[in-house]
Amino acid sequence: MTKENIFIINYGMGNLRSVENAVKKLNHNCKIINNPDELDVSSKMILPGVGSFKVAMNLLNQGGWVKKIKSNVLENKKPIFGICLGMQLLADTSEEFGITEGLKMIPGEVKNLKNLGCKLKIPQIGWNNVTIKNKHEYFKDVKNDMDFYFVNSYVFLPKNQKNIIGLTNYDLDFCSVIANENIFGTQFHPEKSSKSGLKILSNFLNA
Repeated sequence: MTKENIFIINYGMGNLRSVENAVKKLNHNCKIINNPDELDVSSKMILPGVGSFKVAMNLLNQGGWVKKIKSNVLENKKPIFGICLGMQLLADTSEEFGITEGLKMIPGEVKNLKNLGCKLKIPQIGWNNVTIKNKHEYFKDVKNDMDFYFVNSYVFLPKNQKNIIGLTNYDLDFCSVIANENIFGTQFHPEKSSKSGLKILSNFLNA
């Protein structure tokens, strides 16, 4: 196994065990951390999340995570992988239960699919495909238009099109994969998305 310090951030709203199991299945050591100070010795970090943006940001702020995440990612350029809500938290703001400021790591906003005109059942739950729009190293050896597992009512609208790596259609096209230098996120759950999802996670871990 590798000796890297791969940390899964436990701020109170993560799908932690399934992510941990996936990382270990890929033959990497990882640790679920409860103390933001530990990020200073991290090599890479994973930010999972299930639930409300507003509640998540409150927990991140109250737990002292925001400053530590931003200093390690933005200043020290450590890689971070946001999963599902964890991807949305990378945005500037979300409209869920009123406007809430996010981590402000990739310019953009999070909006409800219904408010964007989606007529299908919300939340989207199940398998849907991802069309790759911009090449990225974490999609190496992942075929275009593969299916991944989604559970979401809200989507990330990035300000800059160059940050969109993949798009998914659920009555309308939305950004399902986003990246900006060392910052990466997927709206789907790679740990629950069979071989293609695990390959993306593996590419992140091995980069």
